[in-house]
Amino acid sequence: MTIVVLIAGGTGARMGQNIPKQFLNVQDKPVIVYTMERFQRNPEIDGIVVVTLPNWTEFVWAYAKQFGISKLKSVVPGGAVGQESIKNGINAVAELECPPDTAVMIHDGIRPMIGDDVIAENLAVYRAKGNAVTCIPCVEVMYYSKDPAFSNKTVPRNELWRTQTPQTFSLEKLLWAHGEAAKRGITNATATCSLMTELGETVYFSKGSEKNVKLTTMDDIDIFKALLSAEKSAWDQRK
Repeated sequence: MTIVVLIAGGTGARMGQNIPKQFLNVQDKPVIVYTMERFQRNPEIDGIVVVTLPNWTEFVWAYAKQFGISKLKSVVPGGAVGQESIKNGINAVAELECPPDTAVMIHDGIRPMIGDDVIAENLAVYRAKGNAVTCIPCVEVMYYSKDPAFSNKTVPRNELWRTQTPQTFSLEKLLWAHGEAAKRGITNATATCSLMTELGETVYFSKGSEKNVKLTTMDDIDIFKALLSAEKSAWDQRK
């Protein structure tokens, strides 16, 4: 069994909009719906859990009904920080009485262009290695600096990887990790993969995509719109 947990609890301050970025309308559809639809259509996904802002849970249910997201199983409020939101999502999966070996795929609700190829690769690595973190190689020249104005030191880019989501672990492993975090006083791990690394675990990479863009600024929204248009054009040509 595979359950995806969509983390959609951010306020989107960097967007400068009146509503959270995961609920922005793009071509008459909220961003979170695009993301849910990707997993709704994928045959390897058995259920969807959404973690969002407390005042927006009913909106997610309403959108799911409107757009036919039948795989939605639970919508829960997020926490004060990302780690807490992820924990809430994992607990929601556990409350569905899923078995311990359930694959839990944690994904950003604001990565709406996730492709079936990225999902398949991630699950293949998870099944072979026990976990999977979607990554892409760093292709830019990278500088190290404590000052945003200058640097005289580069970092070898062939040793650097940019993480994306999904990141997949078993339900049992995730419950263990968040239990250990509570014991050790770890409260603000930036992502599941960083929490696992902090706990001494080895993570395994699966292949990501530059199209799997995270919508953080309005520039990202423009990229998203362009990708949607390209996808629609390719679909029309196949008809």
